[in-house]
Amino acid sequence: MDTQVADNLLGSLVDGRYRIRGRIARGGMATVYTAVDERLERTVALKIIHPGQKRDPHFVERFTDEAKTIARLTHPNVVAVYDQGLHNGLPYLVMEYVRGRTLRDILAERRRLTPTEALAVLEQMLAAIATAHRAGLVHRDVKPENVLIAEAPGGSAELVDAVVKVADFGLARAVEASAEDGGQLMATVAYVAPELVTTGYADPRSDVYAAGIVLFEMLTGRVPYDGDRPVDIAWQHVDRDVPAPSRVQAGLPPALDELVGRATRRDPAGRPTDAGAFLTEVQQSREALAAAAARARPSAQPTVVVGQVTPSARPSWARLPSPGAPAGGRGRVPQQPAYEEEPTLVDKARLAYRRTKADPRGRMALTAGLVVLGLVAVVAVWWFGFGRYAPAPNLAGLDRASATARAQDAGFTIHFGPGRNSETVGRDIVLDQNPPAGNRIVKGSDVTVTLSLGPERYLVPDVVGKSWELASADITALKLKAVKGTSRYDDNAPVNTVLATTPPKDTELKPGETVTVILSKGKAPLTVPNVTGIDQATARAQLEGMGLVVAIVYKQSDKPNGQVIDQDPANGAGAEKNQTITLTVSENPNTQQMPDVNNRGCTDGKNYLQSLGYQVQIDSQIGENGWVRDQNPKAGQPVTPGQVVVIKCGVF
Repeated sequence: MDTQVADNLLGSLVDGRYRIRGRIARGGMATVYTAVDERLERTVALKIIHPGQKRDPHFVERFTDEAKTIARLTHPNVVAVYDQGLHNGLPYLVMEYVRGRTLRDILAERRRLTPTEALAVLEQMLAAIATAHRAGLVHRDVKPENVLIAEAPGGSAELVDAVVKVADFGLARAVEASAEDGGQLMATVAYVAPELVTTGYADPRSDVYAAGIVLFEMLTGRVPYDGDRPVDIAWQHVDRDVPAPSRVQAGLPPALDELVGRATRRDPAGRPTDAGAFLTEVQQSREALAAAAARARPSAQPTVVVGQVTPSARPSWARLPSPGAPAGGRGRVPQQPAYEEEPTLVDKARLAYRRTKADPRGRMALTAGLVVLGLVAVVAVWWFGFGRYAPAPNLAGLDRASATARAQDAGFTIHFGPGRNSETVGRDIVLDQNPPAGNRIVKGSDVTVTLSLGPERYLVPDVVGKSWELASADITALKLKAVKGTSRYDDNAPVNTVLATTPPKDTELKPGETVTVILSKGKAPLTVPNVTGIDQATARAQLEGMGLVVAIVYKQSDKPNGQVIDQDPANGAGAEKNQTITLTVSENPNTQQMPDVNNRGCTDGKNYLQSLGYQVQIDSQIGENGWVRDQNPKAGQPVTPGQVVVIKCGVF
């Protein structure tokens, strides 16, 4: 399973116009994303250069110049460039989004192509590269990864009908220029021309060499050279001639060997001058191969009825004279013809047959020969009608290794086609085969097997913190259905951002199942006040006066009895009307919280404290007249029942 590292560019808006939706691929120089041009409402491909490529202060200028050159290339086989710019200091290109696969993907799946398919792909590749060469631009990195196979306009699944597009014109040149001091070779070593290895110089003939290597790979399923280190592979292009494709894949026409050989000569002077010249040679080779194939097919000849030729109708140019014709003008009929034809092969065979029959030993040899021929004919009829056939083995229900072993034991070659999901058959177990089990097929032929991919399941993506639009796009991209659930207030999440999903992330779901998205309504309209440290009655009155509901939880502590020691939500949190606020209140039977009698009448304060069980002493020069100016213990301090409380009375 591929593990994709979180990409902080996903969902971002580039240049106020291009909304990045997903990542297509990450290479050595850049990362390619799908994006939506929100101005023109179309899907594009956005390529952003990696930060490490901009060390050269002149890199951005060179990259911009190359982008302008590429944008002038207008051809149906060239991936179009629409725009360029900078995002966070990194250059980017906006390109045509091609729906399809790379040639590398197709070769990985099929290993190699037929000659007809390979030439069809190469022709469109060369047409695109020729356009660049005419504009004075060298690609420098022709390889299957940069060749896109788009869906055929008519929906045909045939590769010869597909549209081929070449990408990354000039990008290698811009990056290579920024790395010249480091001696970096900006070309994939499997396809690099010898002159790029030895001198670093590239011209259109370097692209022709790389195209020839791509043709070799399409025909054989491999590149001509491999090695433990890239430098070892690169120098093999310098020191060795590319082998003929037919030496790797038997049965290829000699014309294809010559085509690859011409394009991959080590001396650039021996190659076609540019992609246009190579394209002409490819087209001529394709036409020659088509003509040879047409000649190889037998054609029916019309039946001609030849009537009997009478002596009087014998043509004047016949070798024998007509019977009765005078010879030498004297009316005599010659006893022998004036000219005898040489005996034909049929005549010679008839004569040999008569001589053989006349000899007893010859007759025996002839009889033995006829018997042998009869036996050969019987064996041939048996072989072509029955002997070379065998029933296809039953591979259903076997795992990959067991299916391979059974097919090989029965004398067949197994081929694994694209897998298919199944709700009932486990992963990597044979679901289907072609030809079906029991069908009589030629021994040694292929049996194509379809393995189960197991139940089709998708993991709920992690969309917490994303907007509804991005979260919905991520969920629907996995064949799941996104619906909005009940929104709720949240102090930390902006409005319309995802708080949670039901079911949660990483839950396996079937295609089409629903993911409910809980969105934030932002901070609640009421702000919870701080009531910690005051008595519960005062706290309750304050909260209920705001329209909140109070719940009390008691907890033993050393704080005065009845004092609020904690609250949930905390001070400053958002809340909505009728929301419950839970207060934790101290439960301490040994202490009470000293009430506040300040500013009360002296007599009233005394009576109130005595009603609570305290002994009251009055410190006053005017008796109980006046108002309470101070008290000891202070309000809120812990006190015990029956404790002496001193109140100080005076006038204001």
